[in-house]
Amino acid sequence: MSKSDNTNKQERLFFFYTAEYLNHYLPKQAGQSNNTQKQYRIGLSQFYDFIGTYLHKDPALFQFSDITHKLLLDYTEFLQNERNLAESTVNVRIIALKEYLHYMSDSNVEIVPAYLVAKRLPLLTVPKVRRPVLNKKSLKILFELPPKSRLGNRDRFILILLYDAGVRVNEIVEIALGDISIHDKEVSILIHGKGRKQRVITLSQYAAPHVIGYMKAYHQQPYTPEVPLLYTQIHGVMHRMSIRNVERIVKKYGALAHESHEEMPDSVYPHMMRRSRFTNLYQDGVPIEQIAALAGHSSVDTTRTHYAFPADEQMHTMMDKSKETMPDSEKEWIGKTDEIKRRFGLI
Repeated sequence: MSKSDNTNKQERLFFFYTAEYLNHYLPKQAGQSNNTQKQYRIGLSQFYDFIGTYLHKDPALFQFSDITHKLLLDYTEFLQNERNLAESTVNVRIIALKEYLHYMSDSNVEIVPAYLVAKRLPLLTVPKVRRPVLNKKSLKILFELPPKSRLGNRDRFILILLYDAGVRVNEIVEIALGDISIHDKEVSILIHGKGRKQRVITLSQYAAPHVIGYMKAYHQQPYTPEVPLLYTQIHGVMHRMSIRNVERIVKKYGALAHESHEEMPDSVYPHMMRRSRFTNLYQDGVPIEQIAALAGHSSVDTTRTHYAFPADEQMHTMMDKSKETMPDSEKEWIGKTDEIKRRFGLI
């Protein structure tokens, strides 16, 4: 077999380019976030497992031409039944497969048929679940729980910043001192979002003093731009605060709040703070386009799907507007004959 024949054979192998795709293309050329890279890696890894454990074939010899509509349907069932994944997670795995095939088809026309087969594969219908949010009363309870101490004030600051800025947990730990601008009493923060997209958020007049107070308590001037805003110290060495530590802080005070206030959700986590912020803004009448910009969404539809829910009080007000068109309930149930009898004292 000639060298060119061997090269052509290798190029037909499905997993021949996955390392290059995951390690070079996604992070360096496509600029995908760490989370996207992780999810695509898991997706392709689980497809590898499917080829070996379910089809009983050698994944190293699996070719793009082996991909059929039935095979992908079987893979979907494999993820649901054998891996017990939720519909939304299955969709993420399928999208990872589609994107890899899309990337490969751009450089090799022979792979286009496999990509078109995957492209036509429908995603699963994901049940619409309305996630819990914290109303303003619950948020006040939560913010007042940390003790008035150095560590307690830090924890309160984290809770307030998560909510007021509406940032993701991975975004809050990435904030450095150089990302913060303070002019008089106004504070704005440069947020490094998903897909390397940046946005500037101006904090409310209620949150800004907490930033200024935290900076004075936990950082020394002149500020070094590269120093992380949130940090922990281990043996006197500063380390950027981990996502897990932020999650632990939020969960801790959420559990304390639930003990004394039944209206609090059983579990409070960082993304609930973000969801609550944007839902509350929507209920306060802030235009959905402005909320999308604050959230860092490229599509307003994403914001509308996740956060555009009216408050219970708004629902009651809306439903009560139909009251004037309804018949009088008391007279309706009494009836004409009964009303006449009542007047004569017979009822």
